[in-house]
Amino acid sequence: CILQTRLQAGQGYGNTLNCVLTVYRNESVAGFFKGMSFPLASIAVYSSVVFGVFSNTQRLLSQLRHGDPARAPALADVALASVVAGFVSVGIGSPVDLVKIRLQMQTQPYIKANIKLQPTVPGFPVYRGPIHCFRTVLKKEGIAGMYRGAGAMLLRDVPGYCLYFIPYTFFCGWITPDGCISPNPSSIWLAGGVAGAISWGTATPMDVVKSRLQADGVYLNKYKGTLDCILQSYQNEGLKVSLPGAMLWWNRCCISRCPPSFCTKIELIENLLKSELHRYQT
Repeated sequence: CILQTRLQAGQGYGNTLNCVLTVYRNESVAGFFKGMSFPLASIAVYSSVVFGVFSNTQRLLSQLRHGDPARAPALADVALASVVAGFVSVGIGSPVDLVKIRLQMQTQPYIKANIKLQPTVPGFPVYRGPIHCFRTVLKKEGIAGMYRGAGAMLLRDVPGYCLYFIPYTFFCGWITPDGCISPNPSSIWLAGGVAGAISWGTATPMDVVKSRLQADGVYLNKYKGTLDCILQSYQNEGLKVSLPGAMLWWNRCCISRCPPSFCTKIELIENLLKSELHRYQT
């Protein structure tokens, strides 16, 4: 969401409404969809890999501990599978997020003839699109540049997935009637919504740090690393540093973790795992 990015890493927007009006006034409706092509093109692969790693790690742990991959995992197994999923999500998602953030921080259209005039002015266009951004960052900053902010993303995603999957598993088990083999859609919706609110609510501060680190380096190198970004942000803004974009982030988590998208995603994965387990057992 460009509003979340601008509020977290930009300057002078103040609040969500002012950010909306500023983006619309300067960049029209198209400005709200800036930088979204790369994430949209990769979201299917990202989700399938992360959720697949989580589910298959659980099965592997159940197989190693109990000799039965179909056995319900213990909370410790869920936590370990969440940590593995968090690391994988950073490996896949960090370059995608960096390209998105860099494009969303450009407030003016790209003009090749003027690209060398004001390269240090925040918001001045440097990239003409996601592929050009990817190639430029890789050429100028190398692999390390593509993973700028990965440390903050790890501190966001690893605890975030733990605080998502553990409450989700707990609530699903709690509200699913006895005798049911798998949770029904309403249980998935409710558990997904509660777990999503818990997870992303606690992940917001590190998401702010991640966005600032990924936006940094285009015009000026303001931060030396994750810890420096945390210290500078806290010294300048205090505890309210986690507030920019927090409501947008929370709304996003409720939409993405509740029906219909999350229900469909989880049900699809669970059905695929059931079919695989059936073939394995027969």
